[in-house]
Amino acid sequence: MTNILDMTKSELEQKLNPPFRAKQIFQWIYQKYANSFDEMQNLPKNLRAELAEKYNISPLALVKEEQSSDGSKKYLFALRDALTIETVLLPMKLEEFDEDGKRIHHTRYTVCVSSQVGCKMGCAFCLTGKSGFVRNLSAGEITAQVLFIKKINNIDASRRVNVVYMGMGEPLDNLQNVVKAVGIFSDIDALAISPKRQTISTSGLSSQIEKLGKMDIGVLLAISLHAVDDETRAKLMPINRAYSIKSVIEAVKTFPIDMRKRVLFEYLIIKDVNDSLQSAKKLVKLLSGIRAKVNLIYFNPHDGSEFQRPSEKDVTDFADFLNSHGLLCTIRQSKGLDISAACGQLKQRRENELA
Repeated sequence: MTNILDMTKSELEQKLNPPFRAKQIFQWIYQKYANSFDEMQNLPKNLRAELAEKYNISPLALVKEEQSSDGSKKYLFALRDALTIETVLLPMKLEEFDEDGKRIHHTRYTVCVSSQVGCKMGCAFCLTGKSGFVRNLSAGEITAQVLFIKKINNIDASRRVNVVYMGMGEPLDNLQNVVKAVGIFSDIDALAISPKRQTISTSGLSSQIEKLGKMDIGVLLAISLHAVDDETRAKLMPINRAYSIKSVIEAVKTFPIDMRKRVLFEYLIIKDVNDSLQSAKKLVKLLSGIRAKVNLIYFNPHDGSEFQRPSEKDVTDFADFLNSHGLLCTIRQSKGLDISAACGQLKQRRENELA
């Protein structure tokens, strides 16, 4: 049975007569959070029955949820073939009220979605890659993560969320389905999330960065850099042997970015590996000429890891050096440290429980 979330509105229109029913179905699923075709009361009864025979609405089932004291939530979802993936809900800015009790603004959320079951990249610091690659997620399995989270957290359909493709897997290794998901997310009759609010993070597949750039779909780009020389980066990220830092930087320079935006470079700081001021100096030189923003990330320790979390002073000194030399830099505040914070950790713990 086909999952209807795998289809764009135009694809669904081609399956229906009259085609305008596709718009109604999209609105029921993505905006009214319908869980079955029977709920779609403005559709003819015979069409509802036909849809129920051909399609299912959700490819996900909730297996486990963990909530941190900082408000972030991590979900383990089972797919229809019993494989599992992780998704994270991050409250980026909580709702605020003025002194009269009037709401100034709503809570702003970011949802971190997975794009693959497992990963081929084999990064030394990443738990997801330890179990190897299993398969790509379909476009519907990607979009379902955001839809499911909005439903269970009672986030109104009109409330926009940011989407980051930074969960399990390498998004550009599943380029076709990720790009399709971007389009479904942005559809005005679906979740209406502008591509400018969607960030695709890659470990540095230069050729795929170029492909995505030529599509010019308006998404933001994030590069998982994590080192400033090929020797260190190859130890942390084996993909660097195929795609050197130079090739990544060259691909980024051709990527179309709105002049009000910047390319985000993610830099995971690991104690005594890449946390020195010497590395900071090289990073400033490396990113010269690029509208860049560096996001420093504390390494989150997990069982079996050889790496350690850096000191707060070293991270602050690193950030101060970049900012003082004209390279915009922020420190990502670690979330979920009291739960399974590292990507793939909740999945592994669940598998250990069942073993």
